[in-house]
Amino acid sequence: MIKTEIGTTTMDEITVRGRSLAGELIGQVDFVDMILIASLGRPCQGAEKEVINTILVTVCDHGLTPSALAARLTYMGAPEAPQAAVAAGLLGAGSVFLGAMQNAAEMLQEAAAGLPADATDEQITERAREFVTARRAARAPLYGLGHNIHLNGDPRIPALRGVAERTGTLDVHWKLLLAMDEVSGTIYSRRLPANTAGAVGAMVLSLGLPLHMARGLALIGRCAGLLGHIIEEQEHPIGQELWDLVLRQDDRNQVPGKFA
Repeated sequence: MIKTEIGTTTMDEITVRGRSLAGELIGQVDFVDMILIASLGRPCQGAEKEVINTILVTVCDHGLTPSALAARLTYMGAPEAPQAAVAAGLLGAGSVFLGAMQNAAEMLQEAAAGLPADATDEQITERAREFVTARRAARAPLYGLGHNIHLNGDPRIPALRGVAERTGTLDVHWKLLLAMDEVSGTIYSRRLPANTAGAVGAMVLSLGLPLHMARGLALIGRCAGLLGHIIEEQEHPIGQELWDLVLRQDDRNQVPGKFA
């Protein structure tokens, strides 16, 4: 018999992870708890709710990012299918944009291997220096470090660090990320400040959540932002202007006498 442990539906009842949707969940749990119930079979514990809520707020929207552009242009082409616009915005989440949280979590987990939970600042700094040096020598990317706009430091990091300190989740992964930020300027030609992808990766690790939750929470949070872009595109469209800009640029790049 083919079945799933996540949810069931009968003529009389719907259950999610063994809980009655109507009798135990609707009106009784909030959405952050519901995410963990659906994903892990349990509600939030300890600091999880505050930290996860912080992640969802942080990743909701970053302006006209590739995900927002994809959503707006898809909506322009298919306004009858807003779900397609949201999906288009999410499909580009990967190691460069939006989805790098998981890559950062995997990298921080690798960097922390063998370090005791109560590692000293000196041990953490030395490990960070060794790890960053090795990544550079291998020409491997440093996920969670560097930013193309916030060159002097991601303004979200102090706020996210504050949440980690308040909730007691500023663990060895967080400290490694901050130490990598600190030593990066002595290994590269310029400092590579910790960014939000790194912070979210550290937050997921500090809670002991599955690594896929890092990218998964980013997608959940960004859905809300993409919905906002679609509503704004409906009321104050800019998709056509964006498309016209691409066409004008393409026209300038045409070479006379050659096929496009």
